[in-house]
Amino acid sequence: MAEHRATSGIDLHLEPAGPGLRRGLTDALREAVRTGRLAPGTRLPSSRSLAADLGVARNTVADAYGDLVAEGWLTARQGSGTRVAPREVPRPPAPAAPRRAPGRLSHDLVPGTPDLSSFPRAEWLRATRRALASAPHDALGYGDPRGRPELRAALADYLARVRGVRADAERIVVCSGFAHGLQLLCEVLRARGARTLAVEPYGLDVHWDLAARAGLTTTPLPFDALGTRAQDPGDADAVLLSPAHQFPLGGALRPERRAAVVDWARRTGGLILEDDYDGEFRYDRQAVGALQNLDPDHVVHLGTASKSLAPGLRLGWMVLPPSLLPDVVAHGGGRSVSALEQLTLAEFLTSGAYDRHVRAARLRYRRRRDSLAGALADRAPDVRVSGIAAGLHAVLQLPPGTEQSVVQAATWQNLAVHGLSRYRHPAAGDTVGDALVVGYATPPDHAWSGTLEALCRALP
Repeated sequence: MAEHRATSGIDLHLEPAGPGLRRGLTDALREAVRTGRLAPGTRLPSSRSLAADLGVARNTVADAYGDLVAEGWLTARQGSGTRVAPREVPRPPAPAAPRRAPGRLSHDLVPGTPDLSSFPRAEWLRATRRALASAPHDALGYGDPRGRPELRAALADYLARVRGVRADAERIVVCSGFAHGLQLLCEVLRARGARTLAVEPYGLDVHWDLAARAGLTTTPLPFDALGTRAQDPGDADAVLLSPAHQFPLGGALRPERRAAVVDWARRTGGLILEDDYDGEFRYDRQAVGALQNLDPDHVVHLGTASKSLAPGLRLGWMVLPPSLLPDVVAHGGGRSVSALEQLTLAEFLTSGAYDRHVRAARLRYRRRRDSLAGALADRAPDVRVSGIAAGLHAVLQLPPGTEQSVVQAATWQNLAVHGLSRYRHPAAGDTVGDALVVGYATPPDHAWSGTLEALCRALP
């Protein structure tokens, strides 16, 4: 009886057609069974339930069921209801087998991803339960286009405490990752008449492509032995920088150059887009504070949970100057991110779970960087680790002319790793030389030693 109550009200889509209701219903049911839309063994609604759904007499449905039972399309047993009879159902032809993609390499040192096996699943699940249990009903509505107020308030406290950001929850807009935030900003800049975005000479082509699709031209900043000369953006309307830990070269923007680029923004009315990338991970000293602290009216601070937690969460944020906030909100923002994920991250931040996770990850990644440097000193003395002790990747300086051969040798070792030239802007000169960009955070713990061994075998 319990099973009957649970299934008697199931939905069933039918479109009876023909000269009479009974015949039309019988034909529609027969066609649904014949074509396999109703699979063998499927329990049909009770005659009373289907009659109510179709707006016909119960006897009409009962008679149609009886006709199809007699024909062998359906079965009817006391206590089991009416079901589709067992039969062979024609299967559509199998699609052509897709072409096999190249085999995935066994070891992965491609930068940009944290150790996903260390994602705090149990803590995140507990935070999700607490967030959902305490969420107001309107949290499941469309909400504020800037994002959930709980998350914006939690981010304002966290960013001020940990990154030195002058954060006001009213000026924070939640986005679905850095690329989404950059896309919104580039669209707003172009709508305001901007034409040129100055970028670092080494970076990610996906960011340059986003700017290009928004109608902006990217021009690389000058570079010297001390790093990016951010104080000299030329006639650019805005500058994109990763000042705490540059990707991929791995340096921090020097204090005098931080001050100089802020002075440029004040003089010209330009805008600085600060990519905080992996700014929470500094191993030899306290992390460099946010550039936004020097001038919140001319610097947009962008951060994400992609490196600290996982990129699949699609959670990012922007701390905006007041003059930019209305236009960015009008272009979209917090509504692009699940309200439940926002509430969970807010709970994760306010409960202290985020701090605990980052501290544990910082210790684990520092050990990996130290073991990488130690292995190179023992087995590849001609290869030098450059950049500050920070972040999730390291740059290995190679002997001149060896980058491509080392990348090929890594492939022979079943190791995925990128050469530095992959990240050079097309209009930038080669001022750094041959190098590898090694994402030492990428492998899970159990694969780290084998991956490091494969890397050492590929090095000259």
